[in-house]
Amino acid sequence: MSAATTDSTRASLNLAHRAPAASRSRGAGSAPRRSTEELRALAEAGARELGDDAPALDVAQWAAQNFPDTLAVACSMADAVLPHVISRVLPGVDVLFLDTGYHFAETVGTRDAVAATMDVTVVDVAPELSVAEQDERHGPDLWSRDPAACCRLRKVEPLARALSGYEAWATGVRREDAPTRTRTPLIGWDTTHEIVKINPLAAWSMADLTGYADQHGVLINPLLYDGYPSIGCAPCTARVNPGDDPRSGRWAGFTKTECGIHL
Repeated sequence: MSAATTDSTRASLNLAHRAPAASRSRGAGSAPRRSTEELRALAEAGARELGDDAPALDVAQWAAQNFPDTLAVACSMADAVLPHVISRVLPGVDVLFLDTGYHFAETVGTRDAVAATMDVTVVDVAPELSVAEQDERHGPDLWSRDPAACCRLRKVEPLARALSGYEAWATGVRREDAPTRTRTPLIGWDTTHEIVKINPLAAWSMADLTGYADQHGVLINPLLYDGYPSIGCAPCTARVNPGDDPRSGRWAGFTKTECGIHL
């Protein structure tokens, strides 16, 4: 499996830039945001139109048609499949990366490679506090004592601020990821952020994802080949034994199973 795009692919793509969320070029667009009622009705119509198992590219096309300037793609940089799918129909789309300050070097490297080689705009979404400032305010290694609080400060709240300028966001959530995700719709309403939530890959298996990456030469985080089928922040992510729940390496030793951004 290829872990990087080919040279010919690199040559054909525009270079993207990374910018803080406040200076993003698309999602904070000049057009007035539609009302909550309009967006909710649009989500319901999209769900009826696409059903439960429409092809990912059809879902992406629906998103591009309805949110040409107000769509964000969330990407953890475990792979770049979702940004690739969306950018095929919406070049230059904003890709939000939650820059927690605790990522593996491989994850940051994947982020940098995506920004340099794909026709997307990577937007680094940072917490209000640096790691050092958080340690000073809440004590060292908050993740080891209260991972829910750490995720809230470094993921959930920054994402909420970033999404405030968009009408819809696309995620890479797949139904097979975890028992909590088995009913994930292709198109839904995000009651937390009050925008449309789009999950183009919801019906995909891991084999579908890696097969797409192989076929299109899409970037893959090398940790996926090193026993990490689910990749989060380095302190809270462990290798998983073959055959175990792919997310069992996340927050090992705690009852926590989700960071909170998809709850």
